[in-house]
Amino acid sequence: MPHNPKHIAYLKQLNPWAIARLLPNCQRTIVGRFRSRSDADGHLQCLRQLIPYASFVVVFDPLPDMEPVTASAERTEEVIV
Repeated sequence: MPHNPKHIAYLKQLNPWAIARLLPNCQRTIVGRFRSRSDADGHLQCLRQLIPYASFVVVFDPLPDMEPVTASAERTEEVIV
């Protein structure tokens, strides 16, 4: 099992299709990653049969480790001035 964070991030990029379980309070958790949409759809059908009362959705997540870029107030002032 690889423990190198860069290696793990690379493996996630190879599997951009994911199944997310929708939780209360607008939360979600990824339950599986797949290389193709059809693989994700097949697993989604199985999950819906095994856990019929849970909500799942297939999502395309090409860069899962990217954090949204937010401009701080200081940087914004520097750019404007």
